Amino acid sequence: MGERRMVEQWLAWPTGCDPGVLSRALAGARDRFLGTGTAGGPVRRVVAESWRRSAASGIDPDRHETPVELTDDTLRELRADHELAAAMPVVRRLLVETAGLDRLIVAVGDADGRLLWVEGDRQLRARAESMHFLAGSNWGERHAGTNAVGMALAVDHGVQVFGAEHFASRVVPWSCSAAPVHDPDTGEVLGFVDVTGGDQVAAPHALALVRATALAVETELRVQRLARPRPVVAPEPAQLTVCGDLGRLRLPHRSVELSPRHAELLLVLSEHPAGRSAEQLAVALYPDSTATVTVRAELSRLRALLPELALRSRPYRLGRPVRTDLAQARALLARGSWRRALALAGLPVLARSQAPEVVALRADLAAQLRSAVLASRDATALARFADSELGVGDTEVVRATLAALPADSPRRREYAVRLARLDAELGAGGRATRMQRWRS
Repeated sequence: MGERRMVEQWLAWPTGCDPGVLSRALAGARDRFLGTGTAGGPVRRVVAESWRRSAASGIDPDRHETPVELTDDTLRELRADHELAAAMPVVRRLLVETAGLDRLIVAVGDADGRLLWVEGDRQLRARAESMHFLAGSNWGERHAGTNAVGMALAVDHGVQVFGAEHFASRVVPWSCSAAPVHDPDTGEVLGFVDVTGGDQVAAPHALALVRATALAVETELRVQRLARPRPVVAPEPAQLTVCGDLGRLRLPHRSVELSPRHAELLLVLSEHPAGRSAEQLAVALYPDSTATVTVRAELSRLRALLPELALRSRPYRLGRPVRTDLAQARALLARGSWRRALALAGLPVLARSQAPEVVALRADLAAQLRSAVLASRDATALARFADSELGVGDTEVVRATLAALPADSPRRREYAVRLARLDAELGAGGRATRMQRWRS
């Protein structure tokens, strides 16, 4: 009995129920929940929990509009890069062409709940667009309220939503069945398969068909992977060089010069092994912190460019360890090996980057190196730092270098002239450093 009850929580229609009677009862239960916050009567536990999450997200059931996040160009890029693109023929064969369910919409999307493909009955799709059920929209639970796509991703299980079980009022006339699709190797959620339409989509056999399709997609992905050679993954970490103008990633069998944005992304991800959400990455990389969609598109390109890194999502993280010269320099400084740290990281971290987190990392490393070199009073190290991009305009470092040089050093005149010029630029006796430069 307990197992049967567990199965039925995913089904919209309990065994032996009258859908018409259930629909009216659910409408009353929904009204009571929206008025009192209490869910009872015929409301399934999984639906009640989703209602509570939707309410906590601040969604207004009567005014909410599901967001359309993706531009046409971004949508094309995400479709081209997404793993489920390779399995779309399976979805079309099982659901669009021969499903045996009249008048339905088939949607396939990513692990964030964004609809990437929306196919099926043309008239029904035109009607569904009025509630923003179209390619490029986000039907994750916190964006659209209770619906089969959002719930399936939230609970990682196939599930149905029948009529008034939807949280947003404009979606109540519809029903839907959805199931997550998993990576056949890691078990990670890749996306979802959904059918949306009238009451018939809430029938038990509709969910069985959707779940079978999701399993068929996973099988197809496994077969395709077995048919292509896997990238060779060596046990040692990849090496990311970020000290300098450009980023470069060294892998066991190749070296890749990275675009500025990919270098920034890899650096930030390497600093956060547990992962970062798209929103957190947007804050780290863009001054206005509103570029979440752009970040996701860049991550899709990065995944395609560097499959060896096994980039994962929810949260975004590196599946293979990446070692950076920045982290190595910090470790050397912590051990007191400042000479080796200076030799390794004598150039600014991604010097041209204006990404907020990169700017902070650059300034922090420069400050640590500067502090260690000044404390050493070592003439050779001071001269090296003073001559580098980090210290060339640093008055205090130049003055310390001049003081540390032997009285008969031929370089004393050079540093004396430089110090006089810097003091003249900043005012007699003034003190300034180039540290300000590496903070902007």
